[in-house]
Amino acid sequence: MTIEEASKFFKNLVTETDETSEIKVYKKFISILSQLESRGLSEDQLRAIESKLDAFDIDIPRENRKKYYNKRLSEFITYLKKEFSLISEGYYMTIGMSLGMSLGMSLGMTFGVVFCGSNGLIYGMTFGMTIGMSLGLAIGAAMDANAKKENKVLSVKCK
Repeated sequence: MTIEEASKFFKNLVTETDETSEIKVYKKFISILSQLESRGLSEDQLRAIESKLDAFDIDIPRENRKKYYNKRLSEFITYLKKEFSLISEGYYMTIGMSLGMSLGMSLGMTFGVVFCGSNGLIYGMTFGMTIGMSLGLAIGAAMDANAKKENKVLSVKCK
């Protein structure tokens, strides 16, 4: 199944349902597929993507369509990330914030207890988490900006 055929298929599914959450899944697929079409991929890359779409068997009627296509969407995004280094918007910022909070909290607890005794535990943890989250967000935002410059970002938002 070509990217264009898959896009038409999901556009057709949008018209067949009234369920908002189901429509969001289809629109996310459509958005990603249209971005891939306009990306100027090589023939080999297009064939790889099309074979992945074929492997999903998306054109076979399903009983619980939303659940099935939502799972396939997650698999497709993971595939694009692994094979083509394409990431979703805010990917690095999310990771940076999580790591920053974790490391900041543990370091804050350690230094809070060392410098302020048992009363410093809460203050150190709070301060460390805030500083760690801020640093993680800043580093993640810089990495996201760099990925955007390299044209490695896919918008997964539905339009």
